[in-house]
Amino acid sequence: MTVMHFELGGRRLQADLADPLPVAIPLDFGGPQPAAFGAPPATARVLRGPGFVGDTRQGGSCNCEELTVTPHGNGTHTECVGHLTDERVSISEALRGGLCLALLVSIRPAPASATREATDPAPEHGDRLITAAALSEAAGAHGSLAPKALVVRTLPNGVERLSRAYYGPAPAPYLTREAAAWLVERGIEHLVLDVPSADRASDDGRLTAHRTFFGLPAGSRRAHEAKRPHASITELAYVAPTIRDGWYLLDLQVPPFLTDAAPSRPILFPVRFE
Repeated sequence: MTVMHFELGGRRLQADLADPLPVAIPLDFGGPQPAAFGAPPATARVLRGPGFVGDTRQGGSCNCEELTVTPHGNGTHTECVGHLTDERVSISEALRGGLCLALLVSIRPAPASATREATDPAPEHGDRLITAAALSEAAGAHGSLAPKALVVRTLPNGVERLSRAYYGPAPAPYLTREAAAWLVERGIEHLVLDVPSADRASDDGRLTAHRTFFGLPAGSRRAHEAKRPHASITELAYVAPTIRDGWYLLDLQVPPFLTDAAPSRPILFPVRFE
């Protein structure tokens, strides 16, 4: 056991760093995998060259593969404000790294017809929404600490998500404008979602929740206008049913890619109050 003791908001806490809980979907390059936005499957092929084959099963001295992946469509990924701007802001530059206090909550998205919350463009009949009311109620059950990250598990939470293909204009729940504003007001800098996008898949290019969360004005494509340039959104995560709602330290791991988004591996470490 490797226990870290720390203090936050006048409370003493401890986290077991030897008990990591990954909430990323393992990406199987040769098997079933999730897909969104019409992205082709992630693939792997053996690297070949003169006198070399990168597969020990084919007589090669070692295994060496060429991977093809679309981060936004092929599984768990983390993105930054560069997702929306002309400037090529990269996730590895925007994300400082390190551990931060995170709250995991489970919510049941609301039918668009059952809430006054909305977004731009207006939700259509049949859409399911992650609302500010649901987030506030779920977070309120865990006390008054101020997390820097929020992990949202939407219900129902079946294992089919590990290889689900998302088709259509609204194949999964998404954030209302009020929900995105609530996250900003609460000081959430890192949002982890188990849906393919914080916004509706087809929303006329508005990306209202993304813009609200990054502090980017409507229609702006200029990175310097973002009020929250170090914020991040992780999508297509998967929080196993065995992981309980509550407090964790979040280690948001991304490779040093100079791209707006990269495949990521968010890890939770359980936190206990002393």
